Amino acid sequence: MIRLGGKYQHLAHGLGCGCSAPEVQQASRRLEDFTRRGLLAGIGAALFTASHPSFALAQASAQPQRILLRQAKLFDGKSATARSGTQVLIEGNMIASIDTTNSPPPDDATVIDCGDRVLMPGLIDMHWHTLFAAVPVQLATTGDPGFIFTASTAEAERTLLRGFTTVRDLGGPVFTFKQAIDNGTIPGPRIYPSGAFITTTGGHGDLRMLSEIPRNPAQLSVVEESGGAMIADSVGEVQLRVREQLMQGASQIKVVGGGGVSSPRSPLDMTTFSLEDLRAAVNVAQDWNTYVTVHAYAPRTIQRAIAAGAACIEHAHLMDDETARMMADKGIWLSIQPFLSVEDSVPLTGPSAERLHQVIAGSLVAYELARKYNIKTAWGSDMLFSPEMTARQGTMLTHLSRWYTNDEILRTATSTNAELLALSGPRNPYQGKIGVLEAGAFADMLVVDGNPLENINLLNDPEKNLAVIMKDGRVYKNTLSA
Repeated sequence: MIRLGGKYQHLAHGLGCGCSAPEVQQASRRLEDFTRRGLLAGIGAALFTASHPSFALAQASAQPQRILLRQAKLFDGKSATARSGTQVLIEGNMIASIDTTNSPPPDDATVIDCGDRVLMPGLIDMHWHTLFAAVPVQLATTGDPGFIFTASTAEAERTLLRGFTTVRDLGGPVFTFKQAIDNGTIPGPRIYPSGAFITTTGGHGDLRMLSEIPRNPAQLSVVEESGGAMIADSVGEVQLRVREQLMQGASQIKVVGGGGVSSPRSPLDMTTFSLEDLRAAVNVAQDWNTYVTVHAYAPRTIQRAIAAGAACIEHAHLMDDETARMMADKGIWLSIQPFLSVEDSVPLTGPSAERLHQVIAGSLVAYELARKYNIKTAWGSDMLFSPEMTARQGTMLTHLSRWYTNDEILRTATSTNAELLALSGPRNPYQGKIGVLEAGAFADMLVVDGNPLENINLLNDPEKNLAVIMKDGRVYKNTLSA
């Protein structure tokens, strides 16, 4: 789902096709230059610098090798309660030990006194679009690649400072950007990349101008050249496009099985790929020892994805009782977003507005079905092209309080989401424990000024209520004494 800021709503899908507008096509071409040339050249040199021994030494010395967080009320990501009087020792980027004996800190450790505040794992967003989350279409049209890179870099840091230490990126040319974060060139969350999502002609993500139709198989369209989406209309093309994403470093594959809210010519009830096409995508992913997640809203689309062997369904807001039961019986993951009102999106017009209301109504039903059948449910926010909306990332998480208790919400956004990430197997770019606080896990954690187990709405205001933010053993925010 694409949600544009109000200032740029005239470019959105409404009664007309915003993606067919010359301005949007110009933006796509500029993003092509950005992603294929400007981004690679701009941060390629930075990656080289980051790999230089002297630079690495400077980074290593920038923060202490050992950090002790003492007097914490520990929520480990799996339990329903928090343990008081706990201290956690960090060595490098890992949790070395957790104890309640108040052992003296190592001589070389920096001590952070949590003052009985809640210490919890960093949050995980399972449906994010790193490169495009806060780059409005109109600015992409007029801004140079340097501006687009700067905007995306700033948003990556804001995402981290909202407490989201890991995201699963479900569409976009994010591979090189991920490398820049992993190398410490820019601050941001861990990224599980899908690369370009795979769609059919006329499917959600086919944002070609009508002048680009009929399709020339020998020439990529603008959206394909940008690396945002790839069109595949046969089994062979599906296999090729999936392999291309995996070759670039995709940890999982995103396939568009049906229509979308913002797509000008793809209603929510439509089904795109054939069963054979979807099976081809799943088989290639399985050959690479990872999985396929399928964008699908309608029951028929979801059921076809399940029959093809997909491990996860994105959205599913229109699923019915039979489909929910099938997902539960087959152990299929549901990755869904809690849209409760039009405030969770900018104003839309025409068919897009009608589809948004379908999704809002469907959210109420889908979550009840997920609870009824105990479907394995992950949470994500799904935001694009609007810095105003990305600021509501935590609010979208707290919407879950309509159906879940506070501890269930926190577990969903930490250890449960991490279980889905683990389906990437050997394609997992971060081979270690995420979403939990225990010895041997990555040191991704938050200190909350207050108790989210009692008041989940503390996460609505991360600037005020997150006292410490740590990712990979590095402190990115600390308002406590050290």
